[in-house]
Amino acid sequence: PGRARARGPAAARSRGRAAVRGRSPGAAWERGLPAAREQQKGAEGGAPSPGEWGMGLSAKLQTLSVTPRTGGLFEDHVVNTRQNMEHVKTSKIGSEGTKVKLMANHFRVTSRPQWNAYVYNVDFNPEVEDTALRTDLLLQNKSELGNYFLLDGNSLILPRKVENVDKMFGRNEDDKVIQITLRFSKELRPSHPECIRYFNILFRRVLKLMNLKQIGRNYYNNKKAMEFHEHKMEIWPGYITSILQYENSLTLCADVSHKLIRMETAYDIIVRIYENTQYGDWKKRVEEELIGSIIITKYNNRTYRIDNINWDQYPEDTFKRADGSVVTFVDYYMERYRECITDLNQPLLSSQGKWKKGQQDIPREPILLVPELCYLTGLTDPMRKNSRIMRDLALHTRLGPQRRQNELKEFIKAVQQDQTVQDELQLWDLKFDSNFLTFSGRVMDEVKVHQPRGWFEAIKNQAEWMRGTKTRMLSVETVNQWTLMYSTRCSEAADKLLDILSKIAPDMGMTISKPDKEIITDEFETYISRLKKLDLNQKQMVVCVLPNDKKDRYDDIKKYLCIDCPIPSQCVVAKTLEKPQTLLTIVTKIVQQINCKLGGALWTVEISLQRTMFIGIDCFHDIAHQHKSIAGFVASTNQELTRWYSECVIQEAGQELVSGLDDCLKGAIAVWLENIPSVPMNIIVYRDGVGDGQLQALLDHEIPQLVNCLETNFPVRINLTFIVVKKRINTRFFLEQQGGLRNPSPGTVIDVELTKHEWYDFFIVSQSVTDGTVTPTHYNVIYDTVGLKPDEVQRLTYQLCHMYYNLPGIIRVPAPCHYAHKLAYLVGQSIHEKPHISLSKFLYYI
Repeated sequence: PGRARARGPAAARSRGRAAVRGRSPGAAWERGLPAAREQQKGAEGGAPSPGEWGMGLSAKLQTLSVTPRTGGLFEDHVVNTRQNMEHVKTSKIGSEGTKVKLMANHFRVTSRPQWNAYVYNVDFNPEVEDTALRTDLLLQNKSELGNYFLLDGNSLILPRKVENVDKMFGRNEDDKVIQITLRFSKELRPSHPECIRYFNILFRRVLKLMNLKQIGRNYYNNKKAMEFHEHKMEIWPGYITSILQYENSLTLCADVSHKLIRMETAYDIIVRIYENTQYGDWKKRVEEELIGSIIITKYNNRTYRIDNINWDQYPEDTFKRADGSVVTFVDYYMERYRECITDLNQPLLSSQGKWKKGQQDIPREPILLVPELCYLTGLTDPMRKNSRIMRDLALHTRLGPQRRQNELKEFIKAVQQDQTVQDELQLWDLKFDSNFLTFSGRVMDEVKVHQPRGWFEAIKNQAEWMRGTKTRMLSVETVNQWTLMYSTRCSEAADKLLDILSKIAPDMGMTISKPDKEIITDEFETYISRLKKLDLNQKQMVVCVLPNDKKDRYDDIKKYLCIDCPIPSQCVVAKTLEKPQTLLTIVTKIVQQINCKLGGALWTVEISLQRTMFIGIDCFHDIAHQHKSIAGFVASTNQELTRWYSECVIQEAGQELVSGLDDCLKGAIAVWLENIPSVPMNIIVYRDGVGDGQLQALLDHEIPQLVNCLETNFPVRINLTFIVVKKRINTRFFLEQQGGLRNPSPGTVIDVELTKHEWYDFFIVSQSVTDGTVTPTHYNVIYDTVGLKPDEVQRLTYQLCHMYYNLPGIIRVPAPCHYAHKLAYLVGQSIHEKPHISLSKFLYYI
């Protein structure tokens, strides 16, 4: 129940479509308005869900042994990647910088040392798929099991050992007898990684006991929803939690989360589009708006992604339940959730369920959903452009350090004061501290930035170091041959652009000649059709002034100019040039981007490690349409980090681990040799985008490709370091100051307490945030033959956060990482093919 799936592309029908309201199939949607709903749905309930070099790099890699993994979210946390790094076996803690006292949103967890957990394998006959029903059947046997247990799939965890019980019985909702078989599996100590997973299951139960509603992995309080009737949306406050073992203790990481739910259903969207479409295919417009959207079904607080709209399936169709019985969607929802479906002619929505990376080949039957029970979540593009909506949302969801601490302390206080919760925790002997975890961090020295006026230290609390229109660039390209394309409606904006360009480019040290103008006067002609008529062989750059930010037009332009006629391009939306107060700033940015895309440089930073290539790798996945996944590979090709080589690897949808890295590295070193006469001594890779549980997969799949490339193609020793970058973390750091909390300064590094003994890892706060709470980035060195000491790798990483040319400030990740992200995103969103090799030496994707 609650997970019934349609058996095949079309479920069995209980009766012909002509019997529905006396109309032909889908008649209400073809001839007239959809039937009005009789009542607003508000019931809670889910959808029928149908290091030595002498060894050789590869030999060194093969010796890296890891402890067995337990699966799920906790796979990474038992992979010991530090044990083979001799230079950090004794200590991985740095010493450079100024010490500061910090706090984090972690609460220390204590448990009785002699406490044990007992794990049993549990089987149900006949098979029971629904987790809630499994739990209910076990609760019917409290006399044998006791009141407290944890259920994790087919594993039953108890705080005491059950003697002389191997078979039990329970009755399901249809009063059928279910046999339950228990088999003892193992006994676990509290520090065991698998036991930690069970602690997280226990805490999820705690959140449910506090009447919080689970949506995805997080829990929300719908009773304290903030309603914005003007914007037709509501915000549910909630929490993200996880219990993990760190250097010295077990901690609960807790952070505030918010879920945005719109006050309109998928049915409302369908009706609106149907009523407002006079010309064209209204069904196609519905698909464009809904497919890829995330919806929530309030009757069970589950979220789904809409993958398709089944126009030939309706609520009176039938599906098979897990027990083999057949029921209509109408009857199922009434029986299970007391939900009345009012329009029997609405089409059904189809979701493939939770799409997981790397599992694209596993067949999954679709989950069918009824539109009028599906509420939209998240923001549309028009909403994001509405300053009033964004201001109202920020006011309630963007929490500063002090407010965040207050809310989390109230949360822990509520946990400690709830007697039911405490009874549950006491049986498992878990206690939580009331205060944030405290420890020391360090603030690294300022990074030296080089511009034409010389070296200077970047001021951490100053967002930019290239302010003003007269700031000269480090190296400048001359633009002699270029094309400016615009339509007649954009003529005024194009004239403004040219006027300001001619004034500020010389001050910035750049010569830009007058362009060849291509003005589109025919309303039936498009930008792409005009581009295809032009001879662009001798051109250095194409600049297009666009009337709006329509994605299809932008995609067509970028695809043509990246593949068919490879040439760097710049697209500018006309309205960005219409505000006098920002015009100089916008055009200055355009000049900087044009210079970078042609091979120029804006600044550089001081890097102490000589002859070192820095590489960034990131992947883009089109979750909405499940297009091919794109891996972006970007490498520095000179000592100053002003020249970059890029390449893309196109893979199967959802594939995260990258193949073909050996060819990418070979190509990068070839370009390096064009700028520097000898191969790099060191290669440092920053790998972004990998999820939990993939450290071993990186050691097994990606690193060997790079190692084999270096050993096979180059006779000299080239050292390799591989660093995993994690941005999606819930840990937050706070600086105590004058009795309150504020964000740590950029350059704050943390390599104690919340790191792991098995890893060579650290956190860096690199950005300056004035509104809200800053998010740190977690770095984990999983392979290192360069032999980087803690201070070295931390300083290098922070320096690289200053080298992203699209922002003259400090970004959250090292520049090669973000360049790889931008490349993968451009190709994945707009181009969908490998860009032409002639562009590989330019930053055409920024």
